[in-house]
Amino acid sequence: MDKLILESAWLDGGPRDVLVADGKFANTTGDLSPQDREDAETVDCRGLALVPAFYNGHCHAAMTLLRGYADGMPLDKWLQECIWPFEARLGPGDIEIGTRLAVLEMIKSGTVFFSDMYWQREITMRVVEEMGIRATIGVTIAENLEPPERIEEHFRFLAEHRFETDRVRLAVMPHAIYTVGENVFRRCAEVARAEGYILHTHLSETRREVDDCLRTHGCTPAELLDRWGALGPNLVAAHCVHLTGPEMARMADAGATAILNPCSNLKLGSGIPPIAAMLAAGMKLGLGTDGASSNNNLDMHEEMKIAALLAKATPGGTAETLPAARALELATASTAAAYGLRAGRIADGCLADALLVDLADERLAPAHDFTGNWVYSADSSSIRSVLCAGRFVMRDRRIPGEAEIVAEAERAAARLAGRPPRLP
Repeated sequence: MDKLILESAWLDGGPRDVLVADGKFANTTGDLSPQDREDAETVDCRGLALVPAFYNGHCHAAMTLLRGYADGMPLDKWLQECIWPFEARLGPGDIEIGTRLAVLEMIKSGTVFFSDMYWQREITMRVVEEMGIRATIGVTIAENLEPPERIEEHFRFLAEHRFETDRVRLAVMPHAIYTVGENVFRRCAEVARAEGYILHTHLSETRREVDDCLRTHGCTPAELLDRWGALGPNLVAAHCVHLTGPEMARMADAGATAILNPCSNLKLGSGIPPIAAMLAAGMKLGLGTDGASSNNNLDMHEEMKIAALLAKATPGGTAETLPAARALELATASTAAAYGLRAGRIADGCLADALLVDLADERLAPAHDFTGNWVYSADSSSIRSVLCAGRFVMRDRRIPGEAEIVAEAERAAARLAGRPPRLP
């Protein structure tokens, strides 16, 4: 049995010794027995707070190579005129480089899980395994971009559960209602139910998407998903910026989860999700960053703070809407639960995914309310170490090979953009 003791970590208002065994929290009470301590590695955590790691519910990892490319455009023009043509030049090696940069950034900002909707899934799965974190990797389907034979290969891949491991799972990811037609979308929903997969898609991201759906189908996007048999407890829908009240009620009744991406939505001018109304409707919510080309980072701490602030300013919101503890839950346990993970809490039986945060950081002082300080004041620079499944993936701010990951990404992006690299 692999055992680790986090000695004198600050948890729930005081220092305590926490036992991790076989990748899970085994004893978080602080009262460890001699048997608990036997054959365990002990790590001195004095001055460090033990907090849940972040779970990124929606992103496009390899798009880190497009960070800062084509800023200042609305979504439709941005995608069609800039992003899709750039992505068409990405080869498998580029996707690997971009994904490594994304995982590096996520680890350094405290994220140990992400849900990825992109191409070359086998490459992404391998990078995640090598770098030691978790992911749900999409078998992404877009009828407007791929021939029918390629789509059939996607379904074969799903049926065989290829390359899945304890830390890396697959999901069925039809891109959106405007890139996947009714027959294929229905098939995606059926396969997800039959094989126990998450069904993940973009939903109601822009006003144009809603208007086009009303004009073409005579209903709103969430209503269309219900009509197509896709609305259920395994549906995890990204964005959900323009949901109506009846749609919120319908999603809440179905047990579906909305993954909010407020930073990306703000930057692209897509709108602000009605967070207060969603909470009032009883919807399940989580958070994600979207891609680094539209956010422009993968920092879930930043996403958490922005969501908490926006919730108070959306219709029906008050200063009491989405308090710090609840905002932290959205970025951790709620998003983890949406993807079937018992994680996001420092509690016995939960996956031992956690951050060690420096209590001496100036943004965490004075210590009136640690959770409030963590959500509203601190940033990811206060994270000293990161654990996933009870193993350090970052220790004392160091990750093996990080300088080369950054340099290689700069060289690849420069080549793709036709400019000289900034780094040697």
